[in-house]
Amino acid sequence: MTHYLDFEKPLAEIEGKAEELRAMARSNEEMDIEAEARALDKKAAGMLRDLYGKLTPWRKCQVARHPMRPHCRDYIDALFTEYTPLAGDRAFGEDDAVMGGLARFQDRAVVVIGHEKGHDTKSRLTHNFGMARPEGYRKAIRLMDMADRFGLPVITLVDTPGAYPGKGAEERGQSEAIARATEKCLQIGVPLLSVIIGEGGSGGAVAFATANRVAMLEHSVYSVISPEGCASILWKDAEKMREAAEALRLTAQDLHKLGVCDRVIPEPLGGAHRDTEATIAAVGEAITAMLGEMNEIEPKGYVAARRKKFLNIGSKGLAA
Repeated sequence: MTHYLDFEKPLAEIEGKAEELRAMARSNEEMDIEAEARALDKKAAGMLRDLYGKLTPWRKCQVARHPMRPHCRDYIDALFTEYTPLAGDRAFGEDDAVMGGLARFQDRAVVVIGHEKGHDTKSRLTHNFGMARPEGYRKAIRLMDMADRFGLPVITLVDTPGAYPGKGAEERGQSEAIARATEKCLQIGVPLLSVIIGEGGSGGAVAFATANRVAMLEHSVYSVISPEGCASILWKDAEKMREAAEALRLTAQDLHKLGVCDRVIPEPLGGAHRDTEATIAAVGEAITAMLGEMNEIEPKGYVAARRKKFLNIGSKGLAA
């Protein structure tokens, strides 16, 4: 069943009418409505192009949060082989919001880490909607240490509204865990590649995305705070999230101009959820290309190159 966003309601009506006509034809073989249904399909395709040809930053946030977008598990299942998960932080417990382990990408041994949101109510609750607790970040640190020890590239898949702000998480050192994970990203002497596949929210995303190369899907977002949170602070009104989304410059296109994002990965017309296979294939191609770029850097230079990248962030956009 297709899930439509608020701004897609006119599209939903047209596609719904086309489906109703075809359902009527299936129940009555004497009815010939295919020409009318095709006309509705053509109208819907044109509307889809118009809608997605001029998405505002707020609408991009909505697309990035679409519940039917492919999630971390989908990418791991499709792009990686011999995936062997690692669980727990050896300090407190397991965090299902973060998944990661050893795997092979195109027959190359790697470590893959990502946020998992879940696909339905039960799995979303299990994975805490992709909001990691301290043990999730400490598990990621364990994996990055392992990758560094064995000389394995690290690939991270970022999709989180932010780190979990609950009382227990704060008591167990949420801020310290995020800071340590970010520090570890800057320290490991192996290639570190990150792809923002949906939401890149605040420090919860930075802890995985302080990488040599950062790619973003076309309609993903990456920001220091959610538009709703920003609006609540600046205007004391969460309903001003549209204005906040504009001000935050959180789109892949804006961040590419600023040098935060190195590569924008095109999505199928209508967003990643309309063609999951094509989206996952495009991400796979981007990872392949970024790994190839890492081959041009001397192994001892990964840390220095990563440091230089982050020191230069913003200079490109400011000069423009």
